[in-house]
Amino acid sequence: MKTIKHIKERVTDFENLYLAYIHARKNKRFRREVLAFSAHLEDNLHRIQTALINQTYVPGRYHKRVIHEPAERLIMWQNFVHRVVQWAVYQVLNPAFVSAYIEDSFACIPGRGTNAAAQRLYQFMQQAGRKQKQAGLDAAGKPKLRYWVQKLDTSKFFYRIDHRVSMDLIGRKCGYDPWLMWLMDLFINAPNERFGFPPGLGVNDLAPEEMLTDKGLAVGSLLNQMLANINQNEVDHFAKRQLHIHYYVRYMDDIVMLADSKAQLLEWRRQIAAFMTDRLKLELNPKKCFIQPISHGVDFCQYRIFPTHIKLKKATALRMKHNLKRIQRLYAEGQMSLERAQKAVTSYTGLLSHCDSWHLTQSIFGEDGWFKLQRNSDKIDEDKAPSLSKS
Repeated sequence: MKTIKHIKERVTDFENLYLAYIHARKNKRFRREVLAFSAHLEDNLHRIQTALINQTYVPGRYHKRVIHEPAERLIMWQNFVHRVVQWAVYQVLNPAFVSAYIEDSFACIPGRGTNAAAQRLYQFMQQAGRKQKQAGLDAAGKPKLRYWVQKLDTSKFFYRIDHRVSMDLIGRKCGYDPWLMWLMDLFINAPNERFGFPPGLGVNDLAPEEMLTDKGLAVGSLLNQMLANINQNEVDHFAKRQLHIHYYVRYMDDIVMLADSKAQLLEWRRQIAAFMTDRLKLELNPKKCFIQPISHGVDFCQYRIFPTHIKLKKATALRMKHNLKRIQRLYAEGQMSLERAQKAVTSYTGLLSHCDSWHLTQSIFGEDGWFKLQRNSDKIDEDKAPSLSKS
């Protein structure tokens, strides 16, 4: 394994820190803490540089909030200065790890994402569907060859990641560089912070002081997204190199695989579960692991994917409609600008463009669709309303 070298020099290089600042402020330039940091930019970057070089840097406390969509999660984030530090480390480490990822891994990788993951699975489903069709039917009118799809989900993934395993995975790639191990220990084993859930428990099942100190990574942290991907990359290589699974796609902790045998899929699940337990100290969630015919389709990355077409997942469609109605209301009441509303609409039309959604798109955005952006003059004070111009 090729190790990453000169990490301290590259992370603390002033140009790297400045680029980290540029990335950290993206879409947040006018927030108060970002403006305050930017007002004394050079001094603040030099202060970070000195603290990292002298190993006097101390990460800040995490802010925490529970979100309920698409699922109930405890998300955690730090103040802007610490996000700059995370970006500085990420820019040096992540490219080296990405180069070792398999082709069919899609989370947190430049140029890959949910749409690319969905398209890759769709390609596999099409191939399996064609083979099934070409095999024909038996005397009873049933398919001679039948393909099945299996989906695996890791139980409380972020909240169950083992700290020792994460430190070892980083250390192996970086030659256990003392400076980097010191810095990563600050983020993984964060002082006075608890990120982990005991087995079988969720965010509403325990008090903050009952959370674990040796398990879990902060959901919402840039470095932790990288660490989670590094963790599951071990599963990817086990599946590809040892189990030789061809039809295999992963997005973060969601794994989908195809085979023409249910028994084969069950055996793969057993071996992957054993590998995850032994190597990564993680468990599959039996309630979210299933096998079904490919003709039934499978939910993956906001879509429901079939061998013949892709539809928007029902939960995603409902959430989109709910948000669009909220945008309509806020714009009508003068609480949202035209520019912001149009950006939201563009993101949704982009999502719809990646699947077979003509009827859904027409029912919402078509000539006779229900989504219209109109001001309600009775409910707004024009002097206080956001600007309608795109500038």
